[in-house]
Amino acid sequence: MKQVKIFAGSASRELGEKIAAAYGTTLGDLSLQRFADNEMGPSFNESVRGCEVFLVQSTFPPAEHLMELMLMVDAAKRASAHKVVIVMPYMGYARQDRKDKPRVSIGAKVVANIIQSVGTDRLMTCDLHAGQIQGFFDIPVDHLDGATVTAPYIKSLNLKNLIFASPDVGGVVRTRAFAKKFGAEIVVCDKMRIRANEIASMQVIGDVKGMDVVFVDDMVDTAGTICKAADLVMERGANSVRAVITHPLLSGPAHERIRASSLTELITTDTIPLRQENEKIRVISLAPLFAAAIRNVVTHESISSLFV
Repeated sequence: MKQVKIFAGSASRELGEKIAAAYGTTLGDLSLQRFADNEMGPSFNESVRGCEVFLVQSTFPPAEHLMELMLMVDAAKRASAHKVVIVMPYMGYARQDRKDKPRVSIGAKVVANIIQSVGTDRLMTCDLHAGQIQGFFDIPVDHLDGATVTAPYIKSLNLKNLIFASPDVGGVVRTRAFAKKFGAEIVVCDKMRIRANEIASMQVIGDVKGMDVVFVDDMVDTAGTICKAADLVMERGANSVRAVITHPLLSGPAHERIRASSLTELITTDTIPLRQENEKIRVISLAPLFAAAIRNVVTHESISSLFV
């Protein structure tokens, strides 16, 4: 069996350390040189020749950390690593998965092309914005399910009148899959945007009166949608409202909006480190799941068995 080495980029150092510890090893020694103009130059401070190398890096913010990760892959390949696997808990540009208006790029496909162009052997990620993005790659993609770690926490709350909600029509499939784990019903919030990150109107499809509502989504960016939806279901007579997500982007006024909203709590994972403390946010680590997935890849065992 090839020797396994796990390294982490600057965006996911803390998560990388947790994954390595859960796997039963320590994080590899990696340096990142920066020139005066902010040009990056990663280098491995230990041999990776003949090793199975796992590189942990979420691409958030996407541009700089994606470039850093690609340089890491290239460095590992040039250092004669046997295989290089990217562990990308959060994939930036995943929201750009199709042409939703004329003359725009498909950013997720561009990122897929870049990842493959540097010689990546495999990609491991979690809760892509759209599952179909796996089809943009011609290499194996292990698409992990964040609900594996968040659903047990929801169950531990023992909510009496549990119902799940999608904050928009596009998230119905994700919400229904989560609700299926509990045998619960779902409702949907239908929103209309006038531009990105700005909502013109919203309405609830379904009855939430007296219910303990849990919103399900893959990410929260500025928190405008989730907070407006939470306030709306409380106005419609809900008993309580929570949200469970995987990727806490939490840009701009997100933290202030969450604190001021009707949300009892926002349950998320550590694919992206929080940039400030928030008493309403509970973080559950994905490190054990990623460590188990890495172990199964190395030993050629099933990945789907970890969450199906």
